[in-house]
Amino acid sequence: MTVKPSQPRKAGLSKPELSQAPEGMPLRYGDDPYVWACWLYYEDRMTQGDIADAMGISRATVNSYLAEARERGIVNISIEPGRLASLTVAQEIKHHFGLADCLVVPSDDSARPLIERLGAAGAQALQRLLKSGDTLAVSWGRTVLAVGERASAPGLQDVTVVQATGGTRATFAYTPELCASSIAEAVGGRLINISAPAIVTNPEVRDLLLREPLIEGQFDILARANKALFGISSLRPNSTIHTSGFFESVSLQDYLARNAVGVIAGRFIDGHGRAITGPLDDRTIGISLETLKNIGLRIAIAGGFDKVPAILAALRGGYVDMLITDAATARGILNADGVPDVDRRMSQRSKPDAAPSPPSHQRIYTKKFLNNPDKVVEQMLDGIVRAHQRHLHPLDRAKRALIARDGPRPGKVGLVIGGGAGHEPGFYGYVGKGLADAVAIGNIFSSPPPAPILQCTEAASGGEGVLYVYGNYAGDVMNFEMAAELAEAKGIPIRTVLTTDDIASSPLEDREGRRGVAGNFFTFKAAGAACDLGFPLSKCEALTRKANARTYTVGVALEPCSMPQTRRHNFDIGPDDIEFGMGIHGEPGVSREKMMTADAITDKVIDRIFSEMKPAAGDRVAVLVNSFGATPLMELYILFRRVEQRLAARGIEIDANWVGHYFTSLDMVGASISLLHLDDDLSMLLNHPCDGAALKVI
Repeated sequence: MTVKPSQPRKAGLSKPELSQAPEGMPLRYGDDPYVWACWLYYEDRMTQGDIADAMGISRATVNSYLAEARERGIVNISIEPGRLASLTVAQEIKHHFGLADCLVVPSDDSARPLIERLGAAGAQALQRLLKSGDTLAVSWGRTVLAVGERASAPGLQDVTVVQATGGTRATFAYTPELCASSIAEAVGGRLINISAPAIVTNPEVRDLLLREPLIEGQFDILARANKALFGISSLRPNSTIHTSGFFESVSLQDYLARNAVGVIAGRFIDGHGRAITGPLDDRTIGISLETLKNIGLRIAIAGGFDKVPAILAALRGGYVDMLITDAATARGILNADGVPDVDRRMSQRSKPDAAPSPPSHQRIYTKKFLNNPDKVVEQMLDGIVRAHQRHLHPLDRAKRALIARDGPRPGKVGLVIGGGAGHEPGFYGYVGKGLADAVAIGNIFSSPPPAPILQCTEAASGGEGVLYVYGNYAGDVMNFEMAAELAEAKGIPIRTVLTTDDIASSPLEDREGRRGVAGNFFTFKAAGAACDLGFPLSKCEALTRKANARTYTVGVALEPCSMPQTRRHNFDIGPDDIEFGMGIHGEPGVSREKMMTADAITDKVIDRIFSEMKPAAGDRVAVLVNSFGATPLMELYILFRRVEQRLAARGIEIDANWVGHYFTSLDMVGASISLLHLDDDLSMLLNHPCDGAALKVI
């Protein structure tokens, strides 16, 4: 069944008018009762009588909707893929988490930034859900402000909009005061601000302020709220929590160390949605998580793949009645909560007469060369040290900190890299002369602790400071920042560059929130050359940032990887499916599509990179075609063949290229394509001689 948005009615048809959506119509169908009726009839297999009851209309009207939908081409016995994805994933989210409703914005709409599309969806929800006499509690954040900028709810009376947290002296555009006033103006409501700071200096000040009659009265109104609108912040380095300055008076490391994954209205929660106890508890003035839970309708609006852990935690904690998000994030939430392959299951559900699939003979466990699975990282590191004695050696018996034999020297900026095991030859392969001076290795897909990072820092220090370069992941950020604080206390200046080359992991306006993936290869090479050339710390940092900013990567997975401890796949991909935008830890991509030819896959990746890189004829690039672990060179060269054809067609010159295993994800079947958009500085750094276990330039 193909369902399209309704078009203007043909002359001569006498059907029910659509000036207003039926009362109680789920948000995911927009304002189109034709789509709602067709979905219930063709997808949910409901009778016309049941549909009439569900929609609150007569059976004759249902019959009229269905007939006209066929006549006007709204229904063509298939569902348009983008619309299907949004509806099916929204329905699955609703049922899986027991929500009142879920509105999912399609992820393939590249015409507008995600925050604008979420803001428009939130505005639509407010117009439908807000009623006269309501008291709406409003939190703060970029997405909440985007809702206020687009909302309009004329004709309401006696609506009160109350600020959910205290104010801030920060100057960002989405303060609690501005978010609440924007919503109040949009709906014509009475605005109640909280006349106190969100965070005060000590518990005594908080208690005094809460006893002030004015503030006490404002909190009484907040306690009477029957609806709430709030965003959900991740704890990624680029998140609102980090960038706004809202929590500038306290180190967020205290909460990260307690396994915090997200923030709701200034309150920190862990992966299960439980409140995190920390230094701000007795200093925060704003709605409590308990009060939020008691509000009748709680609308959460948040999107972007980096927010999957935070949104999932909020859902698990029961803080959300209605979720507004995008399709890629919704799929990530379901996958993270053990509901894999949603699109495939839902498409099968729409074909009830199809013959059952034959039983699968795929093994449950994978075969691996292992001794003790719990010692896999230790034994691997022992093998690395034995195999590459010419390039590196361990700093202690644990071998979690490795130092280049020909790297550190007096008067040179030191370069320290690091990350989790499972990406071999990343990260150890990029340690050596003209590359990194030291590397810290964590457990599989886990950050190294601060102690080995500090060991590496001290060993790499030549008196001119140390540059940290690592992927943009919460655990790495927390541990490297802790090591940096310890190193600076010892008098070692530290600069940091986070790698963010995965252009599929966040939209362009949220570039700082992107993941670091195989494009690390180019950034490590540039940083190592800058340090080896004797540039000062500030210039090494600037050149490394340039290399990262001009690196673009998209990954594609065909089959999942399997963990050594379980020997089972850590996610699912259907037998005929591929995943675009796959992360190097098995994080789901931005879209799941049917298997296609190698050229078609490459074209899709290159089109996405070109759309952001915007290269012109005569430009120069470096190319990396990287295996995720199980993809052989034969197939990688087929991909490179098409990359070269596409670049040549646009008049772009390839200055250097690498094809092979450079940044893997255990035994995942898949590949990534990275382009480094060169200029004279980057060409010089890329061609600078180096000698490491996985990279040598003469």
